Amino acid sequence: MLAAALILVAYGSFVLPRIPIDVFPDLNRPIVTLLTEAEGLAPQEVEQLVTFPIESIMNGMPGVARVRSTSGVGLSIVYVEFDWNTDIYRDRQLVAERLAMVRGQLPRSVTPQMGPVTSIMGEIMLIAMTSEQASPMEVREIADFVMRPQLLAIPGVAQVIPIGGEVRQYRVSPKPALMQGLEVTYDQIEAAVTRFGTNTAGGFVDQQGREYLIRNVGLTRRLEELRDITVAYRQGQPVLLRQVADVDFAPRVKRGDAGYRGKPAVILSVQKQPGADTISLTRQIENLLQLLRRYFPLESRQRTYSSVRPRSSRVRSAA
Repeated sequence: MLAAALILVAYGSFVLPRIPIDVFPDLNRPIVTLLTEAEGLAPQEVEQLVTFPIESIMNGMPGVARVRSTSGVGLSIVYVEFDWNTDIYRDRQLVAERLAMVRGQLPRSVTPQMGPVTSIMGEIMLIAMTSEQASPMEVREIADFVMRPQLLAIPGVAQVIPIGGEVRQYRVSPKPALMQGLEVTYDQIEAAVTRFGTNTAGGFVDQQGREYLIRNVGLTRRLEELRDITVAYRQGQPVLLRQVADVDFAPRVKRGDAGYRGKPAVILSVQKQPGADTISLTRQIENLLQLLRRYFPLESRQRTYSSVRPRSSRVRSAA
């Protein structure tokens, strides 16, 4: 009996650290989330033109237990819930096949997209980014183009959602009086701005047995080049955009904001993949945050990176 007890204790000590125990287990059935942006449409129009066709075609698929939807201002969210014994990746393939059939029934420039593979308990960490020197627009750019790609590269991270800050945009404010004097229309300004910042191809040239590509490089982010684009011609002279409109960088219109300890901040919501080890993944994220602090410029090191668990109600309410 003592020998059997010792064997059981030794075996238990060996197996216990390897048991797949998670802090946030998957409590929901496999769900495929469909996100569709329809700018300019009211909730009633989103429901009739976008949500209803998608929801109707998703019903009747093998393994579908329930289809739910939410329609808002310019946004449609459809939740396709499958049975417990189905494979999430096969479910996503079935949904993708049905989406290909419904695209022709949706309005133009409306493209449904499947969300990443996550679960209802997948949010494992909130990361707050603040700065006393950098502007909210600069902090948001670091969150979008530095922090988010690094976090998504960690195995087990399914999605990183930035909240708060200011998203940089070009803002063109036409001047009606100058437009009328130079006989420039809004359509001409819109067409000129649409052509800005795009690269075009000019084929190739064959010289001495070699092919040389011809490129028209127009991709740029400089305001000076945007201000100097030609809108129209009057009496053989070009009318520049700066002559009929004000051009500058401006933040996108906010639909929400985030804060940390009473100050404006950018919150990064990190969600894990189903089956990923929450404790191990959290340690990897914290190690990455410590490593990233060294690579920011000196004037940006005043930023504060704080990892906060989702159970912190204060930060969640602020986000």
